[in-house]
Amino acid sequence: MKLDRFGDVVVGAVGNAAGTVVDPGTGIGRLRSALSARAMVSLAAGVLLGYLVARYWR
Repeated sequence: MKLDRFGDVVVGAVGNAAGTVVDPGTGIGRLRSALSARAMVSLAAGVLLGYLVARYWR
């Protein structure tokens, strides 16, 4: 993945996530197809890291 397109990927993923609220079946399918394996791992690592930092501060 090129870093100059990272913002576009993130915005697209957020838009697909917002669409999931309206139509969960279609939204989840689009979210899976929009994110590559590397992006999914990065997203999961970011969520885990954020959780651990918040837990440490608490």
